[in-house]
Amino acid sequence: MLDESLLDTPEALAEADRRALLRGAAEAGARVRTAARHAAEAGVHDLKPDGRPRAILIAGPGVAATCVADLLGTLAGASSPVTRLAPTGVAPAAGALRWELPGWAGSVDLLLITTPDGTEPGLALLAEQAYRRGCTVVAVAPSRSPLTEAVDGAHGLFVPMATAPYEHDEPLAASAPGVLWALLTPLLAILDRTGLLSAPPEALEKVADRLDQVAERCGPAVATYSNPAKTLASELADSLPVIWTEGTSAGPAGRRFAAALAELAGRPALVSELPQALAEHNALLAGPLAASADPDDFFRDRVEEAPALYARVVLLRDRPIGGLTAAPTARDLALSHDTPISELEPEEGGELETLAELIAMTDFAAVYLALASGA
Repeated sequence: MLDESLLDTPEALAEADRRALLRGAAEAGARVRTAARHAAEAGVHDLKPDGRPRAILIAGPGVAATCVADLLGTLAGASSPVTRLAPTGVAPAAGALRWELPGWAGSVDLLLITTPDGTEPGLALLAEQAYRRGCTVVAVAPSRSPLTEAVDGAHGLFVPMATAPYEHDEPLAASAPGVLWALLTPLLAILDRTGLLSAPPEALEKVADRLDQVAERCGPAVATYSNPAKTLASELADSLPVIWTEGTSAGPAGRRFAAALAELAGRPALVSELPQALAEHNALLAGPLAASADPDDFFRDRVEEAPALYARVVLLRDRPIGGLTAAPTARDLALSHDTPISELEPEEGGELETLAELIAMTDFAAVYLALASGA
């Protein structure tokens, strides 16, 4: 059950936020600026690559590396394939994970290592393997972690991860808002230097500004009725989020939202891109998860029994309404099955800015849902 009264009590939210998730979301803009400064100090802007790499390989543990690979792959487009190297092992512990380069990887490829931990022996071994193959190695990890020496030994580039003092006391959640921007920002700067995407310093500053704007709109002091993130968290209480995305950048934002809901709030979610989502989820909305599936459940004990879980569509769009769009059809399909729908759409801006706004708003929503439900 969602404690909606907690959402409008900033002091109670702060007390419930033992993992400093709200603080991480509010400081996302500052994290981007710090990470960009770390990248500049590490010499990223002085790099002079000999052409574009044939392929980008990304390795790291958990949801953070998956999301970074998804975002970079979307932003780079067809200019160079981006492949995430999935770890193997018997447990998700730092010492148990191992990564392997594909057989074709060589001197024309770029390996990006991204981790909020830095103690994984498997990543150190991967850096050594990449050096033997002739791959260029770049790593973003906490400073003075064991990975630092491995990357230096591989003659690679190490960028210290932008962390806050309060994050040093306990392991960071991979879906924590601060973790994403601390890992992603230096890699955006590096791929800008290689020509795979456009993320110059001024573009990253605009991203930081947009994140600050979202924090002002979605912060804990803003009441639910005028706070889109709190509103979305309330709407998703006792619901199964069915996340539909439209637009190239909205895809990774939707997948990021589903991952954050699972890790931070302990909530399952389904995600798909329009227009395919209309066919994929049509039967789902017409089945027992539809809000109209059992409207006359008069005999349910509303005190002892948990409320039924019904689907709610969350439509994320990264472009303004107008032109060729499946959004009207999506609304009609949801409403024809009495399924409520929530919509988020960023203000106008560059691709990085609109993507950052979608991620920030859904990050805030996932955090509020986690805190208000006691996750």
